[in-house]
Amino acid sequence: MSLELRHLSVRAPDGAMLFTDLDLTIPAGQVLTITGPSGVGKSTLLDAVGGHLSPGFRMTGQVVLNGRDVTRLPPETRGIGVMFQQAVLFPHLSVADNLSFGLSPAVAGRAARQAAVEDALAQAGLAGMGARDPATLSGGQRARAALMRTLLARPQAVLLDEPFSSLDPERRHDIRGFVLTTIRDSGIPALLVTHDDQDARAAGGPVIALT
Repeated sequence: MSLELRHLSVRAPDGAMLFTDLDLTIPAGQVLTITGPSGVGKSTLLDAVGGHLSPGFRMTGQVVLNGRDVTRLPPETRGIGVMFQQAVLFPHLSVADNLSFGLSPAVAGRAARQAAVEDALAQAGLAGMGARDPATLSGGQRARAALMRTLLARPQAVLLDEPFSSLDPERRHDIRGFVLTTIRDSGIPALLVTHDDQDARAAGGPVIALT
């Protein structure tokens, strides 16, 4: 598996060039980190890769995933998962139902799907919490649940948009370690955007600064 950005450039609605001719290759199991001050286009880069660019932004270049050009595909068919700054779980669903919602259609049958969800809960340290309301989880527990929901969809790449910035310092170290280790062990390429140098060091991969 690999995620490639080929000569990727994005221009803002006001005509400003956010970044230009960006060439990156992220192999399987690697987390590449993008850093830089606010306003340089870090989150816009993730939007471009995931297919979520807002109206008015113009992109040139290619996004290639496992040899397949996904540049013009809608987000839901690209095979790219996203983990946001705020761990968003559906409030009207239980924790287990949230994970089941993200489960790949390739997992067929009620028993197999239930087993996949229970295994994911156990991996996230949430065994026995499937019936709980997401509102009863701590910030760290919500972050772990959100990651497992993303991975249960079996994405071929993952985008991480400052997913640790809302966590308090005590939880941040542990949750960051869990998220990054789980992604690397899953053998999928990941692109991390962060303001935090410690996040970049923990990711262990290349670091590119946008200016």
